[in-house]
Amino acid sequence: MVGAGSAIASFGTANLGAASLGATGFGLLVLFPFLMAYAAASDLLTMLIPNRISLALVAGFALLALTGPMDCAEIGLHLGAGAVVLAATFTLFAFGVIGGGDAKLAAATALWLGFEGLGDYLLVASIFGGALTLAILAARAYPLPMRVARLPFALHLHDAKTGIPYGIALAAAALLVMPDTEIWTRALAG
Repeated sequence: MVGAGSAIASFGTANLGAASLGATGFGLLVLFPFLMAYAAASDLLTMLIPNRISLALVAGFALLALTGPMDCAEIGLHLGAGAVVLAATFTLFAFGVIGGGDAKLAAATALWLGFEGLGDYLLVASIFGGALTLAILAARAYPLPMRVARLPFALHLHDAKTGIPYGIALAAAALLVMPDTEIWTRALAG
Protein backbone atom coordinates (compact mmCIF):
# COMPACT_ATOMS: atom_id res chain seq x y z
CA MET A 1 0.00 0.00 0.00
CA VAL A 2 1.12 3.54 -0.58
CA GLY A 3 2.62 5.69 2.11
CA ALA A 4 1.69 9.33 2.31
CA GLY A 5 4.83 9.89 4.35
CA SER A 6 7.05 9.00 1.43
CA ALA A 7 5.25 11.58 -0.70
CA ILE A 8 6.00 14.26 1.87
CA ALA A 9 9.57 13.05 2.24
CA SER A 10 10.02 13.12 -1.55
CA PHE A 11 8.98 16.76 -1.67
CA GLY A 12 11.17 17.60 1.29
CA THR A 13 14.33 16.03 -0.07
CA ALA A 14 14.00 16.86 -3.75
CA ASN A 15 16.03 19.67 -5.25
CA LEU A 16 13.21 21.94 -6.38
CA GLY A 17 15.27 24.38 -8.44
CA ALA A 18 13.52 24.57 -11.81
CA ALA A 19 16.78 24.63 -13.78
CA SER A 20 18.06 21.43 -12.15
CA LEU A 21 14.85 19.45 -12.64
CA GLY A 22 14.95 19.04 -16.40
CA ALA A 23 11.97 17.80 -18.40
CA THR A 24 11.51 14.66 -16.31
CA GLY A 25 11.38 16.45 -12.97
CA PHE A 26 9.21 19.18 -14.44
CA GLY A 27 6.73 16.58 -15.67
CA LEU A 28 6.57 14.83 -12.33
CA LEU A 29 6.62 17.84 -10.02
CA VAL A 30 4.64 20.36 -12.07
CA LEU A 31 2.75 18.99 -15.06
CA PHE A 32 1.33 15.77 -13.59
CA PRO A 33 0.07 17.31 -10.30
CA PHE A 34 -1.29 20.39 -12.11
CA LEU A 35 -3.24 18.28 -14.59
CA MET A 36 -4.61 16.07 -11.81
CA ALA A 37 -5.76 19.13 -9.84
CA TYR A 38 -7.26 20.63 -13.00
CA ALA A 39 -9.14 17.39 -13.77
CA ALA A 40 -10.53 17.21 -10.23
CA ALA A 41 -11.60 20.86 -10.21
CA SER A 42 -13.15 20.60 -13.66
CA ASP A 43 -15.12 17.50 -12.70
CA LEU A 44 -16.33 19.12 -9.49
CA LEU A 45 -17.42 22.35 -11.13
CA THR A 46 -18.74 21.10 -14.48
CA MET A 47 -19.08 17.30 -14.17
CA LEU A 48 -16.81 17.09 -17.21
CA ILE A 49 -13.14 16.25 -17.66
CA PRO A 50 -12.02 17.92 -20.89
CA ASN A 51 -10.19 15.79 -23.45
CA ARG A 52 -7.31 18.27 -23.39
CA ILE A 53 -6.40 17.11 -19.88
CA SER A 54 -6.04 13.47 -20.90
CA LEU A 55 -4.23 14.48 -24.09
CA ALA A 56 -1.83 16.66 -22.08
CA LEU A 57 -1.16 13.73 -19.75
CA VAL A 58 -0.37 11.50 -22.72
CA ALA A 59 1.89 14.17 -24.25
CA GLY A 60 3.59 14.69 -20.89
CA PHE A 61 4.22 10.97 -20.59
CA ALA A 62 5.68 10.93 -24.11
CA LEU A 63 8.09 13.68 -23.04
CA LEU A 64 8.93 11.74 -19.88
CA ALA A 65 9.51 8.55 -21.88
CA LEU A 66 11.80 10.29 -24.37
CA THR A 67 13.84 12.31 -21.85
CA GLY A 68 13.54 10.37 -18.60
CA PRO A 69 15.12 7.37 -17.00
CA MET A 70 13.02 4.76 -18.84
CA ASP A 71 14.22 2.04 -21.21
CA CYS A 72 12.14 0.64 -24.08
CA ALA A 73 10.83 -2.33 -22.08
CA GLU A 74 9.64 -0.09 -19.28
CA ILE A 75 7.97 2.28 -21.74
CA GLY A 76 6.21 -0.73 -23.25
CA LEU A 77 4.93 -1.80 -19.83
CA HIS A 78 3.59 1.70 -19.17
CA LEU A 79 1.88 1.72 -22.57
CA GLY A 80 0.43 -1.70 -21.74
CA ALA A 81 -0.93 -0.46 -18.41
CA GLY A 82 -2.58 2.49 -20.16
CA ALA A 83 -4.07 0.20 -22.81
CA VAL A 84 -5.45 -2.29 -20.27
CA VAL A 85 -7.07 0.48 -18.24
CA LEU A 86 -8.43 2.14 -21.38
CA ALA A 87 -10.05 -1.13 -22.48
CA ALA A 88 -11.52 -1.78 -19.03
CA THR A 89 -12.77 1.75 -18.45
CA PHE A 90 -14.27 2.13 -21.90
CA THR A 91 -16.14 -1.11 -21.32
CA LEU A 92 -17.50 0.43 -18.11
CA PHE A 93 -18.33 3.60 -20.05
CA ALA A 94 -20.17 1.61 -22.72
CA PHE A 95 -22.37 0.09 -20.00
CA GLY A 96 -23.02 3.52 -18.46
CA VAL A 97 -21.13 2.79 -15.25
CA ILE A 98 -18.62 5.66 -15.54
CA GLY A 99 -18.25 8.76 -17.67
CA GLY A 100 -16.02 9.02 -20.72
CA GLY A 101 -13.82 11.63 -19.08
CA ASP A 102 -13.25 9.34 -16.11
CA ALA A 103 -12.29 6.51 -18.47
CA LYS A 104 -9.77 8.64 -20.34
CA LEU A 105 -8.32 10.16 -17.16
CA ALA A 106 -7.84 6.74 -15.56
CA ALA A 107 -6.12 5.41 -18.69
CA ALA A 108 -3.84 8.44 -19.04
CA THR A 109 -2.94 8.15 -15.35
CA ALA A 110 -2.19 4.43 -15.74
CA LEU A 111 0.19 5.39 -18.54
CA TRP A 112 2.22 7.42 -16.04
CA LEU A 113 2.00 4.86 -13.21
CA GLY A 114 2.59 1.69 -15.21
CA PHE A 115 1.70 -1.72 -13.85
CA GLU A 116 3.91 -1.03 -10.80
CA GLY A 117 1.56 1.56 -9.34
CA LEU A 118 -1.66 0.40 -10.97
CA GLY A 119 -2.91 -1.87 -8.17
CA ASP A 120 -2.41 0.78 -5.51
CA TYR A 121 -3.97 3.41 -7.77
CA LEU A 122 -7.09 1.38 -8.41
CA LEU A 123 -7.43 0.47 -4.73
CA VAL A 124 -6.98 4.05 -3.50
CA ALA A 125 -9.26 5.44 -6.22
CA SER A 126 -11.94 2.93 -5.22
CA ILE A 127 -11.69 3.87 -1.56
CA PHE A 128 -11.69 7.61 -2.29
CA GLY A 129 -14.48 7.19 -4.83
CA GLY A 130 -16.61 5.22 -2.39
CA ALA A 131 -16.12 7.84 0.32
CA LEU A 132 -16.87 10.65 -2.15
CA THR A 133 -20.03 8.88 -3.34
CA LEU A 134 -21.28 8.30 0.20
CA ALA A 135 -20.57 11.92 1.15
CA ILE A 136 -22.40 13.31 -1.89
CA LEU A 137 -25.36 10.97 -1.42
CA ALA A 138 -25.57 11.98 2.24
CA ALA A 139 -25.41 15.68 1.30
CA ARG A 140 -28.17 15.18 -1.26
CA ALA A 141 -30.46 13.91 1.49
CA TYR A 142 -30.58 17.44 2.95
CA PRO A 143 -31.52 20.78 1.40
CA LEU A 144 -28.66 23.04 0.40
CA PRO A 145 -27.99 26.04 2.65
CA MET A 146 -29.16 29.27 0.99
CA ARG A 147 -25.63 30.63 0.47
CA VAL A 148 -24.52 27.44 -1.27
CA ALA A 149 -27.76 27.12 -3.25
CA ARG A 150 -26.78 30.24 -5.21
CA LEU A 151 -23.79 28.46 -6.74
CA PRO A 152 -24.70 26.78 -10.05
CA PHE A 153 -22.19 23.93 -9.62
CA ALA A 154 -23.52 23.18 -6.13
CA LEU A 155 -27.08 22.97 -7.44
CA HIS A 156 -25.97 20.67 -10.22
CA LEU A 157 -23.93 18.48 -7.86
CA HIS A 158 -26.84 18.33 -5.40
CA ASP A 159 -29.26 17.13 -8.09
CA ALA A 160 -30.01 13.43 -7.58
CA LYS A 161 -30.11 12.93 -11.37
CA THR A 162 -26.49 14.04 -11.62
CA GLY A 163 -23.68 11.53 -11.34
CA ILE A 164 -20.71 11.60 -9.02
CA PRO A 165 -17.61 13.60 -10.03
CA TYR A 166 -15.36 10.54 -9.80
CA GLY A 167 -12.49 12.44 -11.40
CA ILE A 168 -11.84 13.91 -7.95
CA ALA A 169 -11.13 10.44 -6.56
CA LEU A 170 -9.08 9.43 -9.59
CA ALA A 171 -6.91 12.55 -9.36
CA ALA A 172 -6.44 12.34 -5.58
CA ALA A 173 -5.44 8.67 -5.84
CA ALA A 174 -2.93 9.48 -8.58
CA LEU A 175 -1.35 12.20 -6.48
CA LEU A 176 -1.07 9.85 -3.52
CA VAL A 177 0.34 6.89 -5.44
CA MET A 178 2.76 8.59 -7.87
CA PRO A 179 5.46 9.47 -5.30
CA ASP A 180 5.76 5.77 -4.35
CA THR A 181 6.62 4.66 -7.89
CA GLU A 182 10.07 3.78 -9.15
CA ILE A 183 9.77 6.27 -11.98
CA TRP A 184 9.29 9.09 -9.47
CA THR A 185 12.26 8.00 -7.39
CA ARG A 186 14.60 7.65 -10.37
CA ALA A 187 13.47 10.88 -12.04
CA LEU A 188 14.08 12.94 -8.93
CA ALA A 189 17.42 11.25 -8.27
CA GLY A 190 18.62 12.72 -11.52
